[in-house]
Amino acid sequence: MANMFALILAIATLITGVIWCIDRVKWASAQEAAGNALDNKTLVKVGGQLGWVETAASFFPVLLVVFVVRSFIYEPFQIPSGSMMPTLLIGDFILVEKFAYGIKDPITQTTLIPTGHPQRGDIAVFKYQKDLSLDYIKRVIGLPGDKVVFDPYSKTLTVSPNCAAGQRCVSALPITYTNVEPSDFIQTFSSLDGNKIGNGFYQVPQGKTMRGGLRLGTRKEMLGKVTHDILLVNEAQSQASIYYQQPGQPQATWIVPQGQYFMMGDNRDNSADSRYWGFVPECNLVGKAVAIWMSFYKQEGQWPTGVRLNRIGRIH
Repeated sequence: MANMFALILAIATLITGVIWCIDRVKWASAQEAAGNALDNKTLVKVGGQLGWVETAASFFPVLLVVFVVRSFIYEPFQIPSGSMMPTLLIGDFILVEKFAYGIKDPITQTTLIPTGHPQRGDIAVFKYQKDLSLDYIKRVIGLPGDKVVFDPYSKTLTVSPNCAAGQRCVSALPITYTNVEPSDFIQTFSSLDGNKIGNGFYQVPQGKTMRGGLRLGTRKEMLGKVTHDILLVNEAQSQASIYYQQPGQPQATWIVPQGQYFMMGDNRDNSADSRYWGFVPECNLVGKAVAIWMSFYKQEGQWPTGVRLNRIGRIH
């Protein structure tokens, strides 16, 4: 099951709801039998008989509110990796708007009421199609019918709408970039079988260094009407040879099928995204990330070391 926690929560809400109803019926019957005037002796008797029922029933209102809010309105998520830096940092706790892309059955993820579709530039949470137990978060780059071209050397995008099914593409979207500048982030590396792999991300003021670390570059990407910062490993070589190869398309070129989306991380050289594993079906979408409600200083797989209160607020 794609969402085991949602299933457990639904079952718990149902069971406590049934107990809550039984409790109300039993209590009403006791009041009616006593002529709506229960003396202390009757209260003690009824309370002793239904004590466990009342305890279980008391959880129902709380579970019901949690179930409704989490399933249809907002769901909290933690950012576990640096793939969306600098927009989202490891240790950010975010709220995801569940109804942004449709009101769905929380168990099967079937859309019950359509409410909207992702737009270019949205930050979306979705079920990873190769393992539906995993939630991924990336930025929406390509919509159904878009032709997406990524130059792995200049690390720039070209997006042309309405290219599906052999249609003639309309003019490419206006995607522009600022010059690459040093960022406030340093990435550290460790060796594994002779290969260097990313190990951690640290916010270090410019002018200072960190042993074994490499300062990342940053620039703004203007994707149509949406402007956001991205991070780059300036020394990183092209990995186009392991990109997802769509049948009938050149390397590093994709045409997004109908009902699917092309996603990329803002930390471009540290993100496993659609360039590597393909498209995200609309049925896998969980919701749109809209706000950070708490943030901790931490590294991937480590305990927090402090709180970043300045990050709380809407996601831009």
